[in-house]
Amino acid sequence: MAVDVARPPTRTGSPAVPRRRRPVWPRVRHFLSFGAPGVLVYVCFVLAPIVLSVGYSLTNYNPFGPKTRFVGLSNYKELFTDSEFLTSLKVTTILTLIVVIVPNVLGLAVALLLDRRGWLYNALRSVFFTPVVLSSVVVSIIWTRLLADDGLVDQALRGVGIAHPPGWLSDPSYALYSVGAILSWQMLGFCVVVYLAGLQGIPQELHEAAQIDGAGAVQRFRKITWPLLAPALTINTIVMLITGFKAFDHIQVITNGGPGTGTTATIAFNVLQTGFNADRQGYASAMAVVMLLIVAVASAVALRVLQKREVSM
Repeated sequence: MAVDVARPPTRTGSPAVPRRRRPVWPRVRHFLSFGAPGVLVYVCFVLAPIVLSVGYSLTNYNPFGPKTRFVGLSNYKELFTDSEFLTSLKVTTILTLIVVIVPNVLGLAVALLLDRRGWLYNALRSVFFTPVVLSSVVVSIIWTRLLADDGLVDQALRGVGIAHPPGWLSDPSYALYSVGAILSWQMLGFCVVVYLAGLQGIPQELHEAAQIDGAGAVQRFRKITWPLLAPALTINTIVMLITGFKAFDHIQVITNGGPGTGTTATIAFNVLQTGFNADRQGYASAMAVVMLLIVAVASAVALRVLQKREVSM
């Protein structure tokens, strides 16, 4: 006799409840409360000046001269036939190379020496970082006094028998390199701190294992320390690159673009001189735009190359 087995009732799915979208206005208000002040500052002090500079660079703008009119790319065409601008581009390139190479090399060496524990090493770290927080004008005045023809450096050289020491700031052959050395001295502490942070982030077990395997100090540096310092090298290189390209205050205080004509005049120095002394704001804006493009392209290329190195290591 067949017995009917009652099937359990099938559960019909409940109708899908449409998901309510969160109202937009609270999110907008949240952004306006926290993000808008920062965005506003960025727009007012970064984006707006850039846009205005691009606009002025296409005109003959001069607040004290003839009526402003649109000149198109004439300012840019003049730039690349202007011997003064081309000289400043060469000066800026040399100064930037000095500022990128010297603080990185010396900063790494100093960081390796200071990568130890103890109150003495902590004090030395503070000493090396002090010039970074000093005003560029203060640093420039101090070194102007030290490197003057009758300054402490030349007096010391005469004391050891050098009758005619070089004119560090008065001789066109030395002036640019002297300014580069001063700027490198001020930024050395920044590189030291970044490299120290990188060194202290390297696991000590790696060095101990390599030492057990018989690796010497040089091999441990090449195979462990240097590859793991790649992010620190990237940071220092980009920061020093930008620092060298935008150098102005050291030039203004120490040499005022001399000695001679344009020996130490950087692009940033020429922008201010052309805009405020020669009253050619349109032409100066074109210089500033070209400088911005050079810095942006150089920084992007350096960043890409250094980041690829980080990945490969």
